[in-house]
Amino acid sequence: MTDKKKHDGTKGAEHHQVEGHPAPAAEVENARIEQLEEALAAKEEEAKANWDKFVRERADLENYRKRVQKEKEELLKYGNESLILEILPVLDNMEQALAHASEETQGAVVEGVRLTRDMLLAALKKFGVTPVEASVGGAFDPAYHQAMCQVESCDQGPNTIVAELRKGYLLNERLLRPTMVTVACPPK
Repeated sequence: MTDKKKHDGTKGAEHHQVEGHPAPAAEVENARIEQLEEALAAKEEEAKANWDKFVRERADLENYRKRVQKEKEELLKYGNESLILEILPVLDNMEQALAHASEETQGAVVEGVRLTRDMLLAALKKFGVTPVEASVGGAFDPAYHQAMCQVESCDQGPNTIVAELRKGYLLNERLLRPTMVTVACPPK
């Protein structure tokens, strides 16, 4: 029975091995393991590079957000600087007019205030601010006018403007402040 075990082919591969040389199946397996380890190392390197790239991009995004927030705050804080620079000379002229005002110079003061108002309107116009038209006898438009009161009138038709109480303004064709008006209504 011992002779039969030697010749049945179950251990034949072991007999043909030369000592110190692995069998061909073991060589293939070792090569495959080595190949997989190299692929794993490459993928680990790629994952590390992608992680570093992600961390850098995330930091860049956070820096961008902070920069945009700071610029937004600066814009809100100093965005109207050019408008204020246009208005300051108007304030200077009003102060000079008041400093030189007396009963003898009343006409000149009125003219100075009128010129100052014109300067202010010109400065505002540079920034897209224009007055809302609200002429006496014109039609009341709730999109641009705010009725403060109604007065009975035989001379004016219903829903027409009798008086302008406070001027309204548009900013780049959008209503900034409505004109306050008195509106006519039919007599009772």
